[in-house]
Amino acid sequence: MNIELGKIMRAIQQLLTVLALVATTSCATQDRQLPLLDSQQELSARMLLEDSPLVTDAELPDLSQINALELSPEMTAFLDKWVGSPHAEHSRLQGLLYAVMGDGTFELIYDDTTRTAQQTFDDQRGNCLSFTNMFVAMSRYLGLDTSFQEVMVPPDWSVKDQTYVLSRHINVHVDMDLGPDKVVDFNMYNFRTRYEMNIVSDQRGRAHYFNNIGVEHMLEGNILLAFANYRESLREDASFGPGWVNLGTLYSREGYPHHAETAFLKALDTDKNDLVAMNNLAALYEQQGRSELSAQYQLRIESHQMQNPYFRYLLAREVFDEGDYTTAIDHLKFAIRKNSYDDSFYFLMSLSYLNSGDKEAAQKWMKKAEEVAEMETDKKRYNNKLDLLMSNEPGS
Repeated sequence: MNIELGKIMRAIQQLLTVLALVATTSCATQDRQLPLLDSQQELSARMLLEDSPLVTDAELPDLSQINALELSPEMTAFLDKWVGSPHAEHSRLQGLLYAVMGDGTFELIYDDTTRTAQQTFDDQRGNCLSFTNMFVAMSRYLGLDTSFQEVMVPPDWSVKDQTYVLSRHINVHVDMDLGPDKVVDFNMYNFRTRYEMNIVSDQRGRAHYFNNIGVEHMLEGNILLAFANYRESLREDASFGPGWVNLGTLYSREGYPHHAETAFLKALDTDKNDLVAMNNLAALYEQQGRSELSAQYQLRIESHQMQNPYFRYLLAREVFDEGDYTTAIDHLKFAIRKNSYDDSFYFLMSLSYLNSGDKEAAQKWMKKAEEVAEMETDKKRYNNKLDLLMSNEPGS
């Protein structure tokens, strides 16, 4: 299998699965002239999705017929040759993993493009959602009970430019009749069994798919196709917050702030703690001169940040680099109280005590970091790729 570690690491912050974009500096600032609306009137979802000013007289493609899980005859022939179906459930799963990951049978190459199951098979490349589409489709053909599963990857912040990146990673949950359930995750270098995971519907999986495609088109400057895919994503699952955030970003970039505001607010309706939506609203209100409203959202952001262990870890790293080890220790103590399962917290704590001259405390925290890393499956990193992919059920 040819998957470059560097690309996978970058993918967390790009298009690994679903990226809720934040356009605080690149949004269009020129407001187009729109019909005046009553100040109390809110734009409806229909006005955002079906009567959009982004479309006017353009004809959008019908995306509803796209089946991201459809198998081609070549795919079924491949499965019949390499796996077959008369084997026991566990053997079929292991056989499928060997078929798509083993040497000499199939070569998967990572890139940033989202593909359907067929496209992934034909091109032998794609991102993690592409591989997940292909694996779900293939495993169901073999009679395995598989589902999409969302992984709550910790948010990534950039304090200096006030950017917030939220990744909604997707992997595969396999419901095993005999023995513990399995998780197949193609983001093997960053997979942690203790991340929160939730089985989701195929509609939610399709929402991820179309949202990803929309992001790719938006980054390429193709406004109509970006909008069409965001719309299809939200038609599949109107509770999919990243779809509303990205749709709002598109409206903001194109000069429709009222539409953008409504989309961001709808994202907050689905998740009141959506930092990306709050950040975009704060930036949008600041651009409009509504500084008081912007400040209210900024205060909410800061409150949520300071309660988040990963943000406090980020602050600890920054002050550590500045030589303020006492403050770093304070941030890390809070982070560990909130999340005691991340060995990186303990490791930085050990370094902070070491640099402050307390070698005994440094040794204690380093030992704790090793213990926590051992509880996670990350310490050994598994020499056997199939062992890593066939991890036990989260938390087991």
